[in-house]
Amino acid sequence: MSNIGQRIKNVGPGALVAAAFIGPGTVTSCSISGATAGYTLLWAMLLSVISVIIMQSMAARLGIVSGMGLGEALRTKFTSAGARILISILVIAAVFVGNIAYETGNLTGSILGVQAAFPALDNQTGKIVMAVILAVIAFILLFSGSYNRVENLLTALVVLMGVIFLICAFAASPDWGAVLKGLFGFKVPAGGDWMTVAALMGTTVVPYNIYLHAASASTKWGHSGDKDDALANSRFDSVISIGLGGIISMAIIICAAATIHATGGEIASGADMAKALTPLLGNWATVIFGIGLFAAGATSMLTAPLAAAFASSGILGWGEDMKKGRFKAFWIIVLAFGLIATCTLGASPTQIILFAQAANALLLPITGILLLIVANDNKIMQNHKNKMWFNILVVLVIAIFIFIAARNMRAFISGLQALISG
Repeated sequence: MSNIGQRIKNVGPGALVAAAFIGPGTVTSCSISGATAGYTLLWAMLLSVISVIIMQSMAARLGIVSGMGLGEALRTKFTSAGARILISILVIAAVFVGNIAYETGNLTGSILGVQAAFPALDNQTGKIVMAVILAVIAFILLFSGSYNRVENLLTALVVLMGVIFLICAFAASPDWGAVLKGLFGFKVPAGGDWMTVAALMGTTVVPYNIYLHAASASTKWGHSGDKDDALANSRFDSVISIGLGGIISMAIIICAAATIHATGGEIASGADMAKALTPLLGNWATVIFGIGLFAAGATSMLTAPLAAAFASSGILGWGEDMKKGRFKAFWIIVLAFGLIATCTLGASPTQIILFAQAANALLLPITGILLLIVANDNKIMQNHKNKMWFNILVVLVIAIFIFIAARNMRAFISGLQALISG
């Protein structure tokens, strides 16, 4: 018991990953999944959670054993100038495209939360004004580096909303037989809703979280004298933290399926998503949901640009000093492009968020393959490189990423055209 208590005290990087992926993208994607497909796509979330535990535990092991983040490890692995240039382009492109998409979704999600709580602001002018205000606040907090207290408060609100969804999942009296069929049925609704499947995967197995987890695990346990104990702490951290995040995500799907889908409703706004909480909160559902969605977006709005800066600076060998101008330039670009996209895209907020998650699902295989290469390097991983059975698991996960990305490509292109045309 004391050993478990000690493990709980050492929970950290995994909890950061769980808090990061429970953003507006997760809330929106899971709500849309439950509202449109009922319990049918619960298997996609279960598969996502298993995949993220496998990938993130590998990333954490890399950080602990090597004392490096993924970007720095890639520079160590690929020493020739040509290889480094190619890998740098792949990493920066994947991280930047993915994080700009995420930042757009984060800003949109925060605005969606405010509009749900205050319907008078639900117009284009209100959207632009709120986007600029939020971006300026994010810029000030990131530039000063004093955002930890604010982020802790907002994360607490996200956790509170997660607890509310868990309670609501039982209060909504779902069909538990249908829940089990959804978890293990591996079916896609008629017509092939691969965009939602990709969104559920892309909102859970987040490429930038792999970079964050390796760096944070390196910081927390990288200098530990007992690597085996540090690795055990890390595995416990990953399974417990990410597992709980997955349970909350599934609870959101169940809530939406038992309420919105059961009544034939549709989701186009934050107020529509709030209907999933009405069995528990009644008339307060919209306000509480709005606050929670705003908090989910605001926390991720800070971490996404920062993660892009860490990954890009690491792969370029520039270090991870937050005070350096070139480090700041990376997160400023991500924040600026996210603001521009939020203000100019004419599609519905839920469509923008869903598209952002699907875009990241397309980028997952790149990060997964690079991590797999580094985790099998003798020089970097010493006696802790991947075992054969673990490599087989990782290859299966990456194969699933590629399959879903391929099946989603047509829907992705259609979604991109819809976003551009408004």
